[in-house]
Amino acid sequence: MTFAKRFTLYFFSFTGILHFVLPKPFIAIVPDYLPRKRDLVYASGATELGGALMTAHPATRRAGGWLLLATLVGVYPANCDMALNHGKYPQVPGGQKTLIARLPLQFVMGYLVWKATLSKDAADA
Repeated sequence: MTFAKRFTLYFFSFTGILHFVLPKPFIAIVPDYLPRKRDLVYASGATELGGALMTAHPATRRAGGWLLLATLVGVYPANCDMALNHGKYPQVPGGQKTLIARLPLQFVMGYLVWKATLSKDAADA
C-alpha cells in the first residue's frame, strides 16, 4: 500500500472518528453563520470516516476519493474563516500563524487523496 493510500485511509478514519468521540473542538470551529453545528460536525465526521473506508477497496476507491475531495472543499471555507478570525480561536497553538499555515496543507491532503484514489496508479490494489 502506497503512502498516499495509507495516509488517506488512516488519517481520514482517525479524524472522522474524532468528530464523534470529541465533538466539542470541532463544534467550536464551525463558522457562526452556519446553523446546527453539532449536526454538521457529525455529518462531516461520517463523511470522512465513510470516505476513508471506501478507499480501502478497489471497487469503491474512486467514489471514496471524490467524497473526501468534496469534504475537503466543503470545509475549506471554515478553515479560511478561522484564519481570518483567529482571535476567536485562542486555543489553537501558534494562533494565526498556525491557522494560516494549515490552509495550503488542505491542498497537500487533496493531492494525496487524488493520488490514492483517482490517479492512474490508484486502480492497483
